[in-house]
Amino acid sequence: MAKAKTPRPTKPSKQVLTMPEAGSVPLVRKTSLVSSSSVDLDAQIRERAYELYLERGSTPGHENEDWLRAEREVLSRENHQQTA
Repeated sequence: MAKAKTPRPTKPSKQVLTMPEAGSVPLVRKTSLVSSSSVDLDAQIRERAYELYLERGSTPGHENEDWLRAEREVLSRENHQQTA
């Protein structure tokens, strides 16, 4: 006589997550904490740091010093213009 099969415990099925359809989830607009003037300052600092790099003969390894010096110069100039 054939042996009766015992029921096996079922494995939990894997849940598959799908991306929502475009437009089905409302977009939340984040307000930017960065003002346009700070973006301008960042660009000015970047440009001045590059000028300092060129003035040093384009030798690598002083990026942080160039950036910090450029930042001091640009912010000092900006503060001077605001008080004038």
